[in-house]
Amino acid sequence: MAKDVTINALKEAKGKRKLVMITAYDALFASLFADNVDMILVGDSLNMSFAGEPDTLSATLDQMIYHTKAVCNGAPDSFVICDMPFGSVTTPDETLKNAIRVFKETRADAVKIEGGQERAALIRHLTDNAIAVMGHVGLKPQSVRAEGGYRVQGRDEESFERVLSDAVAVEEAGAFALVVEGVTPKLAEAVTKEVKIPVIGIGASVGCDGQVLVWSDMLGFFEAFKPKFVKRYMHGAEAVKEAVARYAEEVREGTFPGEEHCYL
Repeated sequence: MAKDVTINALKEAKGKRKLVMITAYDALFASLFADNVDMILVGDSLNMSFAGEPDTLSATLDQMIYHTKAVCNGAPDSFVICDMPFGSVTTPDETLKNAIRVFKETRADAVKIEGGQERAALIRHLTDNAIAVMGHVGLKPQSVRAEGGYRVQGRDEESFERVLSDAVAVEEAGAFALVVEGVTPKLAEAVTKEVKIPVIGIGASVGCDGQVLVWSDMLGFFEAFKPKFVKRYMHGAEAVKEAVARYAEEVREGTFPGEEHCYL
């Protein structure tokens, strides 16, 4: 079945129109998002938003495949990207083996790999073997323990130049697009200008070719904390709590179910 969005269409959008990406983890929400976005990312952020873990590191490949299959079922015409979880991108052969699993067991169009120059050879190995790859540079959630926390990149010359070099290395390795996360506006604009592939920002300013947000953040369902870069477009948690409170009240009062909800 032909997809509504292709890699070529995404590449051709650079400099012409902004691209929209959102996360999804199940068929229901993927179906709700599909009509309004260019790409759906099955992010390992699900480990925090829905598994209650403190970071993304314990997400497994089996989990990512399960959720990617669900998203592809809910949005069969959408361009779907599966995050490669921590520990699944190691040696070239192991990385290719894991990416092949994603492609064989789901209908994902691409995988996403965190890392720059240190992952370029792995990305090249995948792209040489017909695996489409989206890169991810800047702040890398999978490196949070090694780097001592979530640190904005580009505030000093060293990190500015490193992230810029990472972006170029990922492009040269054959990635079709790139996520840049948690960087200064100046660095986001420099990366976007430096590479010819689309750059999708998250916490990286409007200067990128497009944006991505975690859906439970932007719809206000995740209440544990709100990152600075998130704009909430609705207060989902409040709406759900109010609805469940009304349901509970009607059950306890005996007003639900009414006659109209019964088989007569």
